[in-house]
Order: sequence, then C-alpha cells, then structure tokens
Amino acid sequence: MTKEYYRNRVYQGDCVDVMQGLPSNSVDFVLTDPPYLMNYRPRSGQTVLNDNQADWLVPSAVEMYRLLRRDSLCVSFYGWQAADLFIDAWRNAGFRIVGHLVFNKPYAASARFVEYRHECAYVLAKGSPALPVTPPADVIDWAYTGNRLHPTQKPVSVLAPLIEAFCPESGIVLDPFCGSGSTLVAARQTGRDFIGVELATQHHRVAIDRLAA
Repeated sequence: MTKEYYRNRVYQGDCVDVMQGLPSNSVDFVLTDPPYLMNYRPRSGQTVLNDNQADWLVPSAVEMYRLLRRDSLCVSFYGWQAADLFIDAWRNAGFRIVGHLVFNKPYAASARFVEYRHECAYVLAKGSPALPVTPPADVIDWAYTGNRLHPTQKPVSVLAPLIEAFCPESGIVLDPFCGSGSTLVAARQTGRDFIGVELATQHHRVAIDRLAA
C-alpha cells in the first residue's frame, strides 16, 4: 500500500480493523480523542459510541503504537475517571508517558462534587523523539465549540499548535477516533497530511463535509 493511497483519507468503520490494514511505521504523529469510558449523556441527547465499554482500548493502543514511526509522539485525550485503564493500555502497548496537558475551560461543563472546568491529555512517546523546537505549555486555554458537530467536539484552534509542535512539516497525522474531523482540519491547516477513522456514520459524513469545505 503506497502513502498516496492511504494519506488524506477518512475511513468509516472500526478503528482497530482499519488500522490493522495500514502499514507499520507509516505515520508521524497521533492526535486523538477516544471515548472517555464515562457513558457520556449530554443534554442534547447525543451519544458517543463505545463510551460504555473498554474492549477497544487495548487493541487500539497496540495499533497506534505499531503505526507510529519510531521516535515519534502521540497525544491522546482521556477520561480521568478511567485514567488507570488508559495508562495501562498505553504502557502495555509500548508507549512512555513524557508529558501531560490540561486544557483550561472558562466555563463549567457540569458539576457534581466539583465543577468540571478542564480537559486533559497525555503526551506519549514511541522510542526517543527529539524535543520540539517550541514546546507547548502544559496548561492551555480552551475554546468553546458549542459541540454543534459532535457531542465532544474539540476546537481546531487548540489542536493545531500541538500538530505544529509534535509533527514534522509534511508529516502524516493519524486520528483513529476522529469524530467530526477537528484533528484532520487542523492537520490540513498546518500543512500536514492526515488519516482519520470514525465509527459513527453521521460523524464520518460531517468530517468529510468539513474537509471538502
């Protein structure tokens, strides 16, 4: 399979199945926002597929690690309630934790014992990546998307600087849980190629439409 065949494509389907069909050591950076394993139910009534089960977590981590070139990085959002499951899956796949990012929200997404005013992600390494020329801060201000395109839609303006810092110019960014395509749009805006995978048919269509626009 040539790079020209699989780059700048958005696949619809199970990400583990799709990634198993891609060649090893073929992407330069992974930036992804998987289900948080919290059975998320926003007021809009939308749902996130596979947010209530974790059988995809270990095999997806194994495939992300396999597809990454050696000495490359992955940034993955995660659900803090299931942090132990995510960390175990990443470490067992071979990743090293080399950083942690907190995205500060100017509003409370919800409130229980505390108000939830942040998102978080780990920076994971395969091998020994070079240090970025301009490393991002580990606390980053959030931009509200309104979640109009996806129940957990991430802002392109927050993702783009991570791609610029961690992915070489003209590199390939992989997002195996691409949702409405924010990572893919950010990759295109920063001059990188992309590979996206999305399980939900409606979100896959939104991602295609955003990239076409």
